[in-house]
Parts: sequence; C-alpha cells; structure tokens
Amino acid sequence: MKNIVLLASGSGSNAENIIEYFKNNNIKCAFHIITNKKDAFVLERAKKLDVSAEVITKKQNDEGVLYERIKELNPDLIVLAGYLLLFPAEIIQEFPNKIINIHPALLPKYGGKGMYGSFVHEAVVANNENETGITIHFVSEHYDEGAIIFQAKTQVDPNDSADDVANKVHLLEYEHFPKVIEQLLKK
Repeated sequence: MKNIVLLASGSGSNAENIIEYFKNNNIKCAFHIITNKKDAFVLERAKKLDVSAEVITKKQNDEGVLYERIKELNPDLIVLAGYLLLFPAEIIQEFPNKIINIHPALLPKYGGKGMYGSFVHEAVVANNENETGITIHFVSEHYDEGAIIFQAKTQVDPNDSADDVANKVHLLEYEHFPKVIEQLLKK
C-alpha cells in the first residue's frame, strides 16, 4: 500500500481525479488530503470520496504544523494539486524527490509567485502564445523551479479565451497527472 498526501487550496478536481484513477489500479494507495483553506471545496470532495482530510492554515504552516503532520503521515509521495503556498524547505529536505507539483504552463514560461490558474491562462492569451500545456515537476524551495519530470502541450488558437485555454490545460492535467504519479510510485 502506497501512502500519498495530496495538498490542494481550491476545488480539488485534480485530487479527485487522482484518487479515482487509483481506485481500480494495480498500485493500491491510501490518500490523505491537506488544504490550507477552511472553505476549500476539496474538503467536500474528500467527504464524497471517503478520504481523510484536514486543514492546516498558512499560520500553522509557518509554525511548523504541516512539517510535523507530514512526518507523521510518512508518505511515499507528496502531491501538490493546486496548493498555492510556498512549500516549506524543511519538508523538501526531509522528502527529497518525493514532492511533485503540477503547473498549468510549459515551464519555465509563466512560472513563479502569483502565476497560477487563470493568471497563467490570461498571460498565455495576452502574449499570443500558439501553445501551452502542463509541467509536472519536483518541488524545490522556489516556486516552479524544480526539475521537470513531464510536460504535455496543447495548441492555443488565435480566438481562444483564457477559459478556453484553461479547459484544454485541465484535460491534459486529468489525463497525465495520475499516470506520472503511477510511474513515480513504481520506481
């Protein structure tokens, strides 16, 4: 049984997709969800999926609560699926190459602090990019600068809105994120 900690700050659609993917997989996984927001919809998804979940606020994170909790959970893999806080350096040091993140662009483009979700898609459209995609990468002590594990691309049409781009990127996330996690768990 593989132990996976999923961290999300928002709706948790990627977290749900990952959990559903592993329900009928040869790799059996136990999941635990952590969010930094008390009103994050990922908590509702966790209830629906019968997955344990908890809130560890930014203040608690800054006080070392997240670090202690993750050490207790002793995960095989830590997956950031829309987690918007800078990940604590002590956790990165404790779990080297066991923390991954997904970013809704082809890094190194459109990465860094403040570049998440719709902000990324709006920037892609504003800059008339002809392609975008996803990057799955190891987490480092700096936003979106860890070693790249996987990238997938999608075309951006001249008439695409930021919402159109977001929909294309979500399809890539749902298709590839669980598969990359599966490959990492097999190593």
